[in-house]
Amino acid sequence: MNFQHVRVPVADNVELSAAIAGSGSPIVLLHGFPQTHLMWRHVAADLATDHTVICPDLRGYGASDKPAGDGPDTYSKRTMAADVVALARALGQDRFALAGHDRGALVAIRAGLDHPENVTHLASLDVLPTLDMWDVMHGVSAQVGFHLYLMAQPPGLPERMIAGASDEFFGHFLDLWTNDPKAIPDDVRRVYLDASRAAIPSIVADYRASAGVDVEHDRADRAAGRTLTMPVTVLQQDWGAMLGFDAAGLWKAWAPDLRHVPVTCGHFMAEEDPALVTAELRELLTR
Repeated sequence: MNFQHVRVPVADNVELSAAIAGSGSPIVLLHGFPQTHLMWRHVAADLATDHTVICPDLRGYGASDKPAGDGPDTYSKRTMAADVVALARALGQDRFALAGHDRGALVAIRAGLDHPENVTHLASLDVLPTLDMWDVMHGVSAQVGFHLYLMAQPPGLPERMIAGASDEFFGHFLDLWTNDPKAIPDDVRRVYLDASRAAIPSIVADYRASAGVDVEHDRADRAAGRTLTMPVTVLQQDWGAMLGFDAAGLWKAWAPDLRHVPVTCGHFMAEEDPALVTAELRELLTR
């Protein structure tokens, strides 16, 4: 399947880079950390046989623009979700399914809450909503998320620390979070490391927003009783059993129409078990 690569203006002085292929009902696939849209290469090729598939690099990542993260909203998930909706609309898709992994899943969740008129179906791969993520991190078990705390610090120190050993830092997660090292071959790993090395300030700004403004947005939605009104599928490692919380229960509070699927592969499931991810996305699109 041949993908066309485009750059699309989505906000003032911000363009997203995206790969597009196929025809039929649209689905947008959002990548996670420390990756680019390339993580969807297997799943996207399959879905593009009968769907219009749009795979962008998020604001601040890959080949997309990386505005300076001076303001608290520059890398809020609300802003990044608005980017995605603007991208889809510019490509002629006012209503679309949306799937996200890791950071992209947080953007997808925010898009589903803020733009329910645009998002028809939603899939989240291996995260909790931001507010719940912080709530379950406690005690020594929180060491698994040390990077969340590092990148939540004020601008300056985190960026310098990561820049001092960027390949080791980003490579640590590629190694730690996969059960099958062959799922991310050397050439793909180099793409991820090169892209992350070039995006340290914006990646840190994205994470910093998740310890600030993103939490405020989630709290406001929870207080107002807002939920995801579309069908939702969550694919997730069994973090609840490992860290002592009910992942499905936390998700059910946000997504009344929920399919929660524990997986046995590692975090990078679209690369480790693309057949499972593709099958679950196809099942979601029938609901």
